[in-house]
Amino acid sequence: MKPFVILLLTVISLHAQSGEKIVTSARKQIGVTISYDSSYTSLAYPDGDVPSERGVCTDVLIRALREGLSRDLQKLLHEDMTGNFSAYPKNWGLAHPDSNIDHRRVPNLQTWFKRQGYQIPLTPENDPAKFLPGDIVTCTVPPNLPHIMIVSDRKNDVGVPFVIHNIGRGTREEDMLFRFPQTGHYRVK
Repeated sequence: MKPFVILLLTVISLHAQSGEKIVTSARKQIGVTISYDSSYTSLAYPDGDVPSERGVCTDVLIRALREGLSRDLQKLLHEDMTGNFSAYPKNWGLAHPDSNIDHRRVPNLQTWFKRQGYQIPLTPENDPAKFLPGDIVTCTVPPNLPHIMIVSDRKNDVGVPFVIHNIGRGTREEDMLFRFPQTGHYRVK
């Protein structure tokens, strides 16, 4: 085989392993995180978390990456925001980073994923083949609520992947990948 093909197969294999770990860790939250609670909470730093029985959509991802890939989004995002605060959205009127909440906000995560080179171009045709287990998808829940989901390894009858997320009733695995307008698609490397 040519070196490029070997490299490509290696990258695909590594993502499959990472994606599987993300999905497995996210799925473990089903039945544990049973409510949606967006309250501001003072957190330990690093590795801070709200109590596991509650949280928001971002908490599903934060916990899945922390457990599955040993990546602390709270620390990673805070460090990047500290050195590059002007690159992040100013939606909340803050004058400096806040390690208690910044990583729990979808627009901040979108910015961080882009800055890390994790962004995948959106495709208007909603092709389910473009989504791999462990991919991260952002969307807008009408009228204007940013939301984040993890692509599952399970699919519906026509081959569309389910997502694991918390959209208001605790962590669930549901057939909702194309339900809302997508605003971002990311693949952690």
